[in-house]
Amino acid sequence: MSNIKLFESKKIRSVWNEKDSKWYFSVSDVVGALTDSADPKAYWRQLKHREPELVTNCHGLKMTSDDGKKRIEDCANTEGLLRIIQSIPSPKAEPFKRWLAKVGYERLEEIENPELASKRMREIYKAKGYSDEWIEKRMRGIVVRDELTNEWKKRGVKENREYAILTSEICRATFDMTPSEYKAFKNLGKQGDNLRDHMTDLELIFTMLGEASTTEIARNKDAQGYNENLDTALEGGSVAGNARRDLEKKSERRVSTRENFKEIPEAVKRKKIGKGDG
Repeated sequence: MSNIKLFESKKIRSVWNEKDSKWYFSVSDVVGALTDSADPKAYWRQLKHREPELVTNCHGLKMTSDDGKKRIEDCANTEGLLRIIQSIPSPKAEPFKRWLAKVGYERLEEIENPELASKRMREIYKAKGYSDEWIEKRMRGIVVRDELTNEWKKRGVKENREYAILTSEICRATFDMTPSEYKAFKNLGKQGDNLRDHMTDLELIFTMLGEASTTEIARNKDAQGYNENLDTALEGGSVAGNARRDLEKKSERRVSTRENFKEIPEAVKRKKIGKGDG
């Protein structure tokens, strides 16, 4: 399981390792959060050159880069990061250490009680200004997505690249845009700009319909392997795409909107997100 965590509004990529039950964090992200360096990767390269022993605290793990592709990153668990932090002069070092301890503790709590993870995610979205109605749709969308990827896994679809291709085809059939085209349409693109976090209620609903339809078709047809599941992805996305076009025809309003969450004024975030602008 991988995700992005926030330390003082700085994004820290992380991955949970089931083997040792520990979080591993992107070292360059941590460097950026502690130093505010314009080029954290260069800072980390210089630090490794000066103190080569720090590399022994790292593992090369795949993480999503700014361009959306998976690349090997130097990562370290809490113990390894504490050693690295000692070599970085920063007034944020102590707050970051407390943050690390909290992240680890919360994850262990979530393993014991999975409902806590859902509750904390809701709290994060609420703190960002999303409405309760939007949050419920977003959370349901996560469940629908998990059901689909679990189905793909059982049916022999390879994670990462093949998942990404099938997802892209569902999106294209649903909205006539691939995810990357949709992000450009909404003027998104930075690391952490999750397309679904910038969707309106209707966009989320049709995304769910496309993925839920794909899951249902794959099960009923017992689709196996990449090629058969590609066909079901196109069919599932088409179900949502046809429904979207039918709604647009009857409402005389486009479902896809350029509106994104970051551009909505603070005072109207709770009201506007989820309504669209045509």
